Amino acid sequence: MPALSCCVDSAVPPSPYAFATWDSTLPASPKTAAWSTLHSSLLYRVHSWGAPYFTVNSTGNISVRPYGVKSLAHQEIDLLKVVKKASDPKSSGGLGLQFPLVVRFPDVLKNRLESLQSSFDYAIQSQGYESHYQGVFPVKCNQDKFVVEDIVNFGSGFRFGLEAGSKPELLLAMSCLCNGSPEALLVCNGFKDMEYISLALVARKLHLNTVIVLEQEEELDTVITASKKLGIRPVIGMRAKLRTKHSGHFGSTSGEGGKFGLTTTQILRVVKKLQQYEMLDCLQLLHFHIGSQIPDTALLSDAVSEATQIYSELVRLGTSMKIIDIGGGLGIDYDGSKSVDSEISVGYTLQQYASAVVQAVRVVCDSKKIKHPIICSESGRAIVSHHSILVFEAFSANHVRPPQISPLELQSFLGSLTDDIDLRSDYENLSASAFHGEFDKCLIHAEKLKQRCIDQFKEGCLGIEQLAAADGLCELLSNSIDVSDAVATYHINLSIFTSIPDFWAFGQLFPIIPIHRLDEKPSVRGILSDLTCDSDGKIDKFIGNESSLPLHKLGDNSNEAYYLGMFLGGAYEEAVGGLHNLFGGPSVVRVIHSDGPQSFAVITALPGASCSDVLRVMQYEPPLMFQTLKHRLEEFSDNSEDNSVIANGVACCFDKMPYLTSADSCRLTARGGDGY
Repeated sequence: MPALSCCVDSAVPPSPYAFATWDSTLPASPKTAAWSTLHSSLLYRVHSWGAPYFTVNSTGNISVRPYGVKSLAHQEIDLLKVVKKASDPKSSGGLGLQFPLVVRFPDVLKNRLESLQSSFDYAIQSQGYESHYQGVFPVKCNQDKFVVEDIVNFGSGFRFGLEAGSKPELLLAMSCLCNGSPEALLVCNGFKDMEYISLALVARKLHLNTVIVLEQEEELDTVITASKKLGIRPVIGMRAKLRTKHSGHFGSTSGEGGKFGLTTTQILRVVKKLQQYEMLDCLQLLHFHIGSQIPDTALLSDAVSEATQIYSELVRLGTSMKIIDIGGGLGIDYDGSKSVDSEISVGYTLQQYASAVVQAVRVVCDSKKIKHPIICSESGRAIVSHHSILVFEAFSANHVRPPQISPLELQSFLGSLTDDIDLRSDYENLSASAFHGEFDKCLIHAEKLKQRCIDQFKEGCLGIEQLAAADGLCELLSNSIDVSDAVATYHINLSIFTSIPDFWAFGQLFPIIPIHRLDEKPSVRGILSDLTCDSDGKIDKFIGNESSLPLHKLGDNSNEAYYLGMFLGGAYEEAVGGLHNLFGGPSVVRVIHSDGPQSFAVITALPGASCSDVLRVMQYEPPLMFQTLKHRLEEFSDNSEDNSVIANGVACCFDKMPYLTSADSCRLTARGGDGY
């Protein structure tokens, strides 16, 4: 029988590992092949999707540029230093927060608002537009108190407002706008009942610039009834169903079959009814939305032009129209490709977007000889995405290791073949194909041999040692021919369902990269697997059409943490995330630039949801649960000292987050012992 060495020696030796599709984009170094931070920046496309807020610094860490293009070198914030400050124990000067961790940068949020406003201001001035722009933030994108309050505060100088789509969102918008500009719009969208509409009318009584947007024709009757009962005259808007349709994933809300909005027939009926009730002057805003992530300005211009035609007709019909609300749709470039053909990218800049909108409105209004309206937009994703970074740990990895078959294992395996003619035949065919360099046949015979061994094992005719030897033999052959799967699985201290729900729900991709060690060349390709007991709890698709991510090997020292960051995730992820396996929300820190030695200051630090918090969501009462467990402990243990330690440890478990922590933080084993 041919020896195993014949099979291995005749095979093609495996080539050194390389990222075939990624390395082609790397710059050639003229004198040395040493890895640099520039290589990492290009490898992970940081210079594309990250500009102008993220860069790789000289130490190999991600730096945040809080003021965008206006940031000076000494103002850059080292993200790893922020993470260390947040996660180090309090005894070491840290904040003692557990992972996962969301790091928010209000300076970036402010810069996004200012950039949007300045883009429209420039377009208005350069085109001679005779009105102004004032946007609103749709709070559904991120309802966090600090985020919404920051937007109201930062935007008060240019009348920036809020949009609400439900009663709790309306309540928080009303409360926050009490501290904002009196001219800021409060746009009320979504399905509405009597209570919602009455609340919006009360907002007008509070001198908030509130507009009730009709999403359904039937809502008008409720508005009329509520306004009469409360004695408050409303300002009304209408959402139009445009014929212009966004064909991408986010375009399902557009077109004649969209979820919201009024057809032209319904619009005319609304105008007629308002005329009958002598309320035609109340109609002042036209709204539309063709979907998020509008890919190009051509589609945008088409939609805005169509809406402005409807607006001009409403003016002709005698309404008091003042505002055209172009909705959301201002996209961001998640993969840095600047492509109009990608659902995670857009082919325009902020300035190009604003200029296209202003031009489309101006051209129609000038042709109809009507006054230029106030332009409003509901840009959420483009405002909040950049300012928030999700940081999490990779705590272990399943690396693919070359199989090793000892002579004893091989002898045992070969001995098992003497009793089975088919197994012997498969092995001989495999050896012969390897000897002649027929690698395609090798793989076929190896698969037959492996499957036959599995069948023999299931029937109890083959021991586990022989099965393992067969697996090792086939894997060794695959490695030799260089066709084996070399992708490792990195286990991350995170719930994808909680913190990156859009990836699980519909495959939304975000930039995910290591936030440090970027001065080292990554040597592993990997996918990410979360803590949940669910096969969908993994990330195996990445920007750049990649099915794996370049990663660094984890350190031999378990205390050497490996941190990854998910970027551009400040919109929707926190609000949409669930509680699968009862993993709650992450810890949060808010960080601003300061002139101190670290270039930053933490202004808010909030621990994530504890085990008690998530249990309460499911109607459990943690104090009662603890008492039950404590009484059970006292019933079955007579050692009062041990009972006290255990009870304190259990209480500590209720107070901690559900995610993994270091062994030395476990209070249950704090006292130790001498064994059983």
